[in-house]
Amino acid sequence: MVGFIGCGNMASAIIGGIVSSGFLDAGSIGVYDVLKDKTETFAKEKGIRFFSDVKELTESCSTVILAVKPNVLPAVLSELGTVLEKNDPLIISIAAGKTTGDIANLLPYSPRIVRIMPNINATVCAAVSAYCGNNRITAEDKEFVEGFCNSFGKGIEIEEKLFSIYTAIGGCSPAFAYMFIDSLARGAVKNGMTKDAALKVAAQAVLGSAKMILESNEHPWKLVDAVCSPGGTTIEGVASLQEDGFEASVISAVEASFNKDKSL
Repeated sequence: MVGFIGCGNMASAIIGGIVSSGFLDAGSIGVYDVLKDKTETFAKEKGIRFFSDVKELTESCSTVILAVKPNVLPAVLSELGTVLEKNDPLIISIAAGKTTGDIANLLPYSPRIVRIMPNINATVCAAVSAYCGNNRITAEDKEFVEGFCNSFGKGIEIEEKLFSIYTAIGGCSPAFAYMFIDSLARGAVKNGMTKDAALKVAAQAVLGSAKMILESNEHPWKLVDAVCSPGGTTIEGVASLQEDGFEASVISAVEASFNKDKSL
């Protein structure tokens, strides 16, 4: 069984993704959270197993997902250290800012740890998830983690030292993209289009643009140039974005998110 300790927004998104993709059978997934009523309702909706006792969940699992806030990890692992040592499950952490070494130092033994940073788009099986493991990870563990990440999006193995900057561009960026899409739509509303229609147009345009970058192997600015006809509408908008500091604002947002992750 794969057990989730914590059932907040990210864990719920991941569970929804792995169930809908068919990577894991719903009956092989367990979940525990201190908000028991809410979690039990969610578990019934997804057809997964609800546990009211975190130790019982941990004892039942070959893989344990730590989906709690970073500041809660010490208390959780202090309570579960003995059980984890006895069973030696694969431990997967999605806690921001906490390294595999940080987690190992909170346990009374040398665990098998993988660190994953997904994003909220797991809900629609379109997340990007960075992952890395410590030196106890087996080839079988790595294969499971890759399949796990790919079941709700795309998994990318990176060096752990790059996790903070990955968090900024992979974990935080969906919020930035949502803001961009909404701003595009509001610009259309200002000029007569309904908000519902504008959101559909803007979201599909951004989705297609991302697909072009991933599949064309062209540099983004080459694609920009291809859309900008001399004296046309697109170059007028691009110039306006540059004049208003669009690129600098995005870079500053990445920097702010990176610095916050480093301070956790």
